[in-house]
Amino acid sequence: MKNGLEDVIAAETQLSDVDGEAGRLIIRGVSLDHLLADCSYEGVAALLLDGLMERSFDEAELRGWLAKARTRVFAHVEAADAALLALPPVDATRALIARLPDGEDFDTALHLLAAPAVFLPAVLRLQRGQKPIAPDAALSQAADILRMLTGKLPSKEQAAALDTYLVTISDHGLNASTFASRVIASTQAGLTSSVLAALSALKGPLHGGAPGPVLDMLDAVGTAENAGRWLGEALDRGDRLMGFGHRIYRVRDPRADALKPLIASGQVDSARSALAEAVEAAALAILKARKPDRPLDVNVEFYTALLLEALGFPRQAFTGVFAIGRTVGWLAHAREQALDGRLIRPRSVYIGPLPAAA
Repeated sequence: MKNGLEDVIAAETQLSDVDGEAGRLIIRGVSLDHLLADCSYEGVAALLLDGLMERSFDEAELRGWLAKARTRVFAHVEAADAALLALPPVDATRALIARLPDGEDFDTALHLLAAPAVFLPAVLRLQRGQKPIAPDAALSQAADILRMLTGKLPSKEQAAALDTYLVTISDHGLNASTFASRVIASTQAGLTSSVLAALSALKGPLHGGAPGPVLDMLDAVGTAENAGRWLGEALDRGDRLMGFGHRIYRVRDPRADALKPLIASGQVDSARSALAEAVEAAALAILKARKPDRPLDVNVEFYTALLLEALGFPRQAFTGVFAIGRTVGWLAHAREQALDGRLIRPRSVYIGPLPAAA
């Protein structure tokens, strides 16, 4: 028995493999670096869902169907009343997703792929007192998200940056939210139930809720010259350095390497980028000195925070943006589990008191 199921094999999958020792992520037989060179978000979605739905399709077909699905789910934004808008963005988005039918078919999957991409920008605008913007079926998912958020057509560079992020986080082995999706799917509940369970797991600060606090850390550090002192004092207090270390990776997170070039390419303000570089260098040096037996390197959350901030997302919405990209992984795992798996029913070891002898 292992608390936290550390290293316990719970499923066979053809979807993704996370090699923590080598720092390598493979999705459907394609390494992350090759995937980013050749694939859009719609492309990786087609790759992950291939063979798991009742119909076959290619990237171009999926792009068109997904664009139309965005326009259909937008009707549910009308249900965003004052009580819903008082919730944090990820909770409001989850409430709107719960309005979707709980089917197992391809149309359900399309609506679920479209839903967070439409609902999150709409919720953010409504919470700012602005009118939500309807989707544009002529745009890619990434470009349309940014247009619905800001009201302006994004530059090619901005759309490409968000698209890269969505591809990078599309799937990542049997993480907590993906496992939650598979558990629900194993009961033969619908895809909407699987996505809602996964999103509920994702919002926890030990999972997808972590990117926002990276910016809180940068704000607290303030200047590059202050990085070493601030980080050292944080470790003295027993605080965790946000954006460093990973449950699986024992070397640098390959997803961080995928996003870092976007930071250096001018997507992020130069002063913010310089501060981040100083914090990264100081943190790696301090962690190596203080925890030589624990390989702690930068993870995807560090650069995620910088990129999403630069693209106009408020930090309280970062988990919701993560969900936009990861929903396709949740759906693929749910379908794989429903088609090939069994009801997930582990056992526990009872350590409580025993009844008195008769």
